[in-house]
Amino acid sequence: MVVRVRFAPSPTGSLHLGTVRTALFNWLFARHEGGKFLLRIEDTDTTRSKKEYEEGIFKSLEWLGLDWDEKEVRQSDRIAVYRKFLQKLIDERKAYYCFCTEEELEAEQQAQLSQGLSPKYSGRCRALSSEAAEEKHATMPAVIRFRVPDKKIAFTDLVRGKTEFNVALSGDFIIAKSLTEPLYNFAVVVDDEEMEISHVIRGEDHLSNTPKQIALQEALGFKIPHYAHLPLILGLDKKKLSKRFVSTSIDTYRNGGYLPESILNFLVLLGWHPLVDREVISIAEMVKEFEIKRVQKSGGVFNEEKLNWLNGYYIKHLPIENLIHHLAPFLPPEWLYKKAFVKKVLKVERERMRTLSDFVSLAKMFFELPSYTGALLAWKGSEPAKTAEMMRGARDILQDVPEHDFSKEKLTAVLMPFAEAKGRGDVLWPLRVALSGSEASPGPVELLDILGKDESLRRIDQALLKLTV
Repeated sequence: MVVRVRFAPSPTGSLHLGTVRTALFNWLFARHEGGKFLLRIEDTDTTRSKKEYEEGIFKSLEWLGLDWDEKEVRQSDRIAVYRKFLQKLIDERKAYYCFCTEEELEAEQQAQLSQGLSPKYSGRCRALSSEAAEEKHATMPAVIRFRVPDKKIAFTDLVRGKTEFNVALSGDFIIAKSLTEPLYNFAVVVDDEEMEISHVIRGEDHLSNTPKQIALQEALGFKIPHYAHLPLILGLDKKKLSKRFVSTSIDTYRNGGYLPESILNFLVLLGWHPLVDREVISIAEMVKEFEIKRVQKSGGVFNEEKLNWLNGYYIKHLPIENLIHHLAPFLPPEWLYKKAFVKKVLKVERERMRTLSDFVSLAKMFFELPSYTGALLAWKGSEPAKTAEMMRGARDILQDVPEHDFSKEKLTAVLMPFAEAKGRGDVLWPLRVALSGSEASPGPVELLDILGKDESLRRIDQALLKLTV
């Protein structure tokens, strides 16, 4: 069997983590099986679908590296196809026009509820002859309902196992508002057939749609694909994830400084486990190990702390050129002209970063010295005179180091013996504050190495002035 799967978002908003996980699982399954990953834009909701959301979907998938293998399919281009199959069902008496008003349907439902019954359409328009229906349709608005067979539909879900529904309990459901306005359950059945989809992998919130779609497939003589329904994403309390997290756009994470590698790593472990349990797994390893049988039935727990940890891990371990590429949108324009310097700073500051957006605040001290008071220079209440003496001693040592040799290794060799002799805190603390303007920064040797000789001496001189004012 040639594996063909699809990701089918609606362009009515930005992609969120839940839909991206669905895309990822489909993409991984296709790549693992040597199959095709297809993209379908389900834009038949003309009032809510927007071109900017469609463009956003493309950009998000490209940013994540989830490439599709054929030209995307757009439902709005396929109205004539849906019309053909709708008419086929009507002609074969497998679907019919329904003329019931909203008021009539509401009254019907209330009557059923008052009797303790589950509300469903009674089928009052079922018995109309084709001629009578066509005559009424000429003057009255109507929807198209599918004539649901009185039977149970069973299928083997690749995640949940054997599943059975009595499809008749749903009643005759609406499949189109008109011949040119198909609804979800009908349109996806036609699309999946014509796109030759072999496996439908989607969230378990679609599980109740599956028997309806199988009934339509049988009525149209279509092949029935394999179904796999992914577990819910749960909060830390093991309950359904709050809407605040579910609806958070992937753009929010991208703009917040998260890397695509960390997002994918995080999402793949929400409901799936690799051969050997581990927290960090590369894209190549995901593709190699991904099997549907490893998708769990129980929900995956969304832990934002874990996502932050993973993002920090990838920031620390990505090749520096790759990291610079992702970092560029977060940098002030003037920093972009100092790529070599940014790279030096990044090598030191990446250890303290959780997101890319952390970099500017952490690295600002290298581009402009923050304001600070002279009191901050003192180590554990040392007198200004003593602090100044230690800094002058350090400055004299640094002055003698040639510019071409002003490196971490050389600076450690010449500075640390002085610090050990005079007291590490008394020497290194004021030196670090002088260079960074902060009590939280990389060590003084790292700062010296990045700033270079001239800038380092300039900052030390500024600090000494604070001690003499």
